[in-house]
Amino acid sequence: MNTNTSTASVATAHGSRYLQQLAKHWSHKFPVQFTPEEATIELPLGRCALTAAPDQLHITLTGTPETDMARFQTVVAEHLQRFGHREELAFNWQDA
Repeated sequence: MNTNTSTASVATAHGSRYLQQLAKHWSHKFPVQFTPEEATIELPLGRCALTAAPDQLHITLTGTPETDMARFQTVVAEHLQRFGHREELAFNWQDA
């Protein structure tokens, strides 16, 4: 089975906080595993993996061949942007 993979590194000093907020938010609906440094969220669109570094939040989205990756990117970015409302988060998505 082929997959679509997209990555982004978002400059922020609050990556761990955003990662945990997103994981807790989606844990009510979807399978989620997380620590302050890493999270894996199994969404209907695919897997969202996050890693917090001191100055960045790394995001890897893995979808199936049927996944609309642009929509997947938008869903994740919009949720993180809501949590980071005090700072402008820039998502520069790259196909992996």
